Parts: sequence; structure tokens; C-alpha cells
Amino acid sequence: MIAPKRRLTNHALHGREEWFKRIFRDQIAEAAGILEVVLSGIVLAALLMSIVPLVELMPGLLTDADSLEIRTFLERALDIVIGIEFIKMLAKHSPGSVLEVLLYAIARHMIVGHESAVENFISVASIALIFFVRKFLFVPAFGATMPGGRKAPDIEKMEKQDTAGESEE
Repeated sequence: MIAPKRRLTNHALHGREEWFKRIFRDQIAEAAGILEVVLSGIVLAALLMSIVPLVELMPGLLTDADSLEIRTFLERALDIVIGIEFIKMLAKHSPGSVLEVLLYAIARHMIVGHESAVENFISVASIALIFFVRKFLFVPAFGATMPGGRKAPDIEKMEKQDTAGESEE
């Protein structure tokens, strides 16, 4: 007698298909992580190059600083600070680092820009909202781990502060 040909059932095909999807998703996530590191490196190199013009502005501030030179210096310095925070945000993958970048960007807008009173009020309200979110609505479990499974640095710091506070009581 002839043995019947073995057929793959829909369940077996579905399992294999899910396995391929999972591997493909993992590879895409890994490639995105590599691109993120490359982008961080490019931004870091650009920030290091942008420090040179900032240092060149410093002697002019000491001798004959007018408001335009001071404003240019502050714009560049705060842009570098925001860039550094952006790199930290890419490295940490935590909501706290995103809030810090937003905070610095809004603060730069307020310090360097010469906007109307309404725009300044909106900036102050935005900063207050960021502090409110950080204090009352911030959920540490969201983004608490880094891609390698290790805890995010700001979460570790928060937990150390919590344990230090409990040991004092």
C-alpha cells in the first residue's frame, strides 16, 4: 500500500509563519538600535565640532561684549546642551530623559528668544506642566529597562534614593 503524503496543517504553517515574523521583527529592532547608535555618534561628532566656534566667541565676550554677541553665545551654548541631552535620551530610552530634553528646549526658547508676553507665559506653563508630569504622573515602569534588560540609569538612581530614605526612617 502507498503511504499518504504528509501535509502541513494550517496550525503548523501558522507556527512557522509566526516564527519567521518574530525573527524578522527582532532583526528590524536590532537594525534600528544600530542606526540609533550611529545617529548618536554623528550628533556627538557635530556637537564636538560646534564647541570650537563657541570657544572662539569667548574672547569677544571679555573685551567688548554687546547684546548680539551674548545672544549668539547663549544660543550656541544652549544648542549644545540640548544636543547632549538628546544623545542621553537616545542612550537611556526612558521617559525621564524625554522630559529633560523638552525642558531644556523650552528653557532655551525662553532665554534666547524675544517673544511676546503670551508666548513667554505659554513657555512657563509648559515648564510647569513638565514638572507636574514628572512629579505626579510619571510612571517609572514605563521605559524602566534599557534594551539589554538592565534598569535605566535614572530609575536606578530613583530606587537608590528611595532605599536611602527608607533606611533613615
